[in-house]
Amino acid sequence: MNTTEIFLVAMTIIFSVPYLVWRLGRTDYVAPLVVVQILAGIALGPGVLGAAFPEYYRFVFNPAVVQSLNGVAWWAVMLFVFIAGIELDLRQAWQHRRESGITAGLALGVPMLTGAAAGLVMLATSGGWVGVAGRPWQFVLGIGMACAVTALPILILFMEKLQLLRQPLGQRILRYASLDDLAIWAVLALILLDWTRVGRQLAFLAAFGLASLALRRLMQRVPEPDRWYLGLVWLALCALGADWSGLHYMVGAFLAGVVIDAHWFDQRQLDQLRHHVLLVMMPVFFLSTGLRTQWGVGGGLVFAAAALLLVASVGGKLVGLQLAGRILGWAPGEAALIGWLLQTKALIMIIFANVLLDKQVISNDTFTALLLMAVGSTMLTIPRVTPMLARQPQWRGPG
Repeated sequence: MNTTEIFLVAMTIIFSVPYLVWRLGRTDYVAPLVVVQILAGIALGPGVLGAAFPEYYRFVFNPAVVQSLNGVAWWAVMLFVFIAGIELDLRQAWQHRRESGITAGLALGVPMLTGAAAGLVMLATSGGWVGVAGRPWQFVLGIGMACAVTALPILILFMEKLQLLRQPLGQRILRYASLDDLAIWAVLALILLDWTRVGRQLAFLAAFGLASLALRRLMQRVPEPDRWYLGLVWLALCALGADWSGLHYMVGAFLAGVVIDAHWFDQRQLDQLRHHVLLVMMPVFFLSTGLRTQWGVGGGLVFAAAALLLVASVGGKLVGLQLAGRILGWAPGEAALIGWLLQTKALIMIIFANVLLDKQVISNDTFTALLLMAVGSTMLTIPRVTPMLARQPQWRGPG
C-alpha cells in the first residue's frame, strides 16, 4: 500500500472506532463523543496499540502518515483555539467586574495553588516528569495552571446539552470561564518567555498590536462573508509570527481570536463552525495527541500522578467556588454546580499540555498523566451536574 492508502486507513480508524464505541456503548452520559475520541487517541498510541501490536502500529502510523496527520491536527487546533478567542466576551465581565473578578480569581487561583503543590510532589518523587528544556519553576507553574484550566469550548457544549447556555446562570459561568481563559494564555506566554529571543517576542507583540488596530477597522468596513476569509488569513499570520518569535503558534492563534469581536459574525454560523471543526478535524488532533503518550516512568506511577492531579484540580476548583459563593452570598448549591462545570478540562488543557510538551517543559510521561486527568475531570461533569439541575430546575429557566 502507498502512503495515501495507509493515510486513508488511519483516517478510517480515527473516525470509526470512537464513533462506534460512543454509539454502540451509549456512553454519552458519562463519556461524550469528544471524551471517547480522546480515549481512542490514547488507545491508538504507542503505549497501548503500539505495545500490543508493534508491527501493525508501525505500518499504519509510519513517519510519512504521522507527518500528514500532524499537519491536519495543527490547523484543526489553531482553528479551535481561534474560535475560543473570538468567543471571549470581556465586556460582560467588565460590567460585572466585582463578581466576575472575585469568582474568576478564586476559581483560577485555588486550583493553581493545589496543582502547583501536586507538581512539587511529582518533582520530589521522580526526575522523569520535567522536560529536557524545562526548569523547576516552569514545571510547577505549568502543572498548577493545567489544574486551573477550564475548557471554555467544551463548557459551552456541555451547557448547551444541559439547557443552561442561554440562561442567566449560564452566562455568568461563561464570564468566569472567559476571564480564566485569558489568564491561562497569559501565564503560558510567561512560561514560554525566552530571554535569548526576547527581541523577537517583543517585535511580534508590537507588530501584533499595530496590525490588530488595522484589522479591527478593516473588519468593520467589509461585509460579513469577507470577514471569515480575512479571519483565516489573520489566524495564519498570527500563528506564524508567534511561532517565529518562540511563543508557539497556538498562543498566536488565541491572540488572533481575542482581538476579533464575536458580534461581527452571525452567532449561529460561529456555533456551526465550532461544531464542524469538532466533527471534521479535531478527531485527527486527538489521535496525534494519543501518539505522544508514553509510560516511561512506569504505568502505575503515571496513573498515580494522574490521580493526584485530578484531586488537586477538582478539589481546588470546588474549594475556590465555595469561597466565592460565601463572599458573594450565592444561593445554596450554586457554588457546587458552578464548580463542577468550571472544572471541565478536556480540550483546552490538552492543548495547553501539548504546548508545554512541544517546548520540552514537561516530559511525555507528565503529558500522559495530564491527559488522563483531563479525561477524568471531563467525564465527571455531566454525572455530577445533571442531578443538581434536577433538584433546582429554575436554574434552567422557563421551559
